[in-house]
Amino acid sequence: MNIVYLHTHDSGRYIEPYGYGIPTPNLKEFAGQGTLFRNAFCAGPTCSPSRAGLLTGMAPHSCGMTGLSHRGFALADYNRHLVRFLNGLGYETALCGVQHEAADDRTIGYQKILHEEQYTEENFRECDLANAAKAADYISRKKDTPFLLSYGMVNTHRPYPAVDAEVKTDQVMPPFPVPDTRENREDMAAYISAIKVVDQCVGTVLDSLEKAGIRDETLVIFTTDHGIAFPRMKCNLYDTGIGVSLIIDFPGNRRKGRASDALVSHLDLFPTICDLLNVARPEWLQGESMAPLFDGEQEEIRETLFSEVSYHSAYEPMRCVRSKRYKYIRVFSGYDKHVHLGGDGGTADQFLIKHGGHDLVREEEMLFDLYLDPVERVNLAGDAAYKAVYEEMKTNLDNWMLETNDPLLEGDIPAPEGSTVDAAAKHNPEIVS
Repeated sequence: MNIVYLHTHDSGRYIEPYGYGIPTPNLKEFAGQGTLFRNAFCAGPTCSPSRAGLLTGMAPHSCGMTGLSHRGFALADYNRHLVRFLNGLGYETALCGVQHEAADDRTIGYQKILHEEQYTEENFRECDLANAAKAADYISRKKDTPFLLSYGMVNTHRPYPAVDAEVKTDQVMPPFPVPDTRENREDMAAYISAIKVVDQCVGTVLDSLEKAGIRDETLVIFTTDHGIAFPRMKCNLYDTGIGVSLIIDFPGNRRKGRASDALVSHLDLFPTICDLLNVARPEWLQGESMAPLFDGEQEEIRETLFSEVSYHSAYEPMRCVRSKRYKYIRVFSGYDKHVHLGGDGGTADQFLIKHGGHDLVREEEMLFDLYLDPVERVNLAGDAAYKAVYEEMKTNLDNWMLETNDPLLEGDIPAPEGSTVDAAAKHNPEIVS
């Protein structure tokens, strides 16, 4: 079957199908046609590591993408990218728009690059819309072989567009736990304006599949890399950082129009694609196939999943393990405050910094009971009543790091030669670089 992979920057789950008052009618319709995953999580809440994890089926530290591709980080072996795997199966592979797994689009191995104009901070909206049209045109042309089309949108990355006239700033609620102030409402209104562009683009591409008569021959995946660029979200291992939207549909999907509460990771998409195509999985994959969830054979495919941060613009090594009920986070930097607050320097970020955000203390180890504390506020790592849970989750993380040869076990992870890494002091003046 054909594969259409639709992906955004920094959207988390802030779309209408997840219950938010954010008008995304095309995504809502698609969720009604496919399967909506309520407990999907990324392999790392920062752009390139997340995408590299999804597209290699390996943890970021295993595939080598411990930082951002445009800052000099790269995959250890691009032959393990989904694109090259599908090339080997006779697929035509095409990229339209953003990818974030290599400094140059052609490094990955796409046979066709459909976009031309480069993104700038002034033309996010126009480029996404133009590329949606290019993607639709590609779909409309008859092909003799199955294809993979990766259509990547830069929205909802900052800077956001001007607030759409239909978005009433005074009637917007900032994302929890961002304070409800005028400037934060305006910031969220700008995010909503950006996700409306995404929804329009998704509608264009999905409509083109229908018009071409190949919707029922195509696996369609919509997701994002990680949480939205607001404090305590992007670059953080809280659920607000690692939780992602994920909607999937394909020919013969027996779970159409239904939601799944199964715990799933972006690492699970590569093995799922292999199973849906009925091809052997490559030996390097670290995820679990989601195919049994669609068949109704089982309600869960994994007991735990893992996520990580090494580098964003600065070094801030963290790892976490999450089960349905518990989350264990360990910070390896030896620093008790945040380097990246998560808002990419936006309005909500500046509001928090202005009011002492960089003084907030963060423990080295954190354990949360997500059933009793879904907002991850009460650290139970030192609570005697949770000692057994703490030991189990800590052991799970330790074993995963050993099994996947996490370089963090040997000490600090060095940045690649020639890469660009900010001193942590740039993000927090109190940190010694």
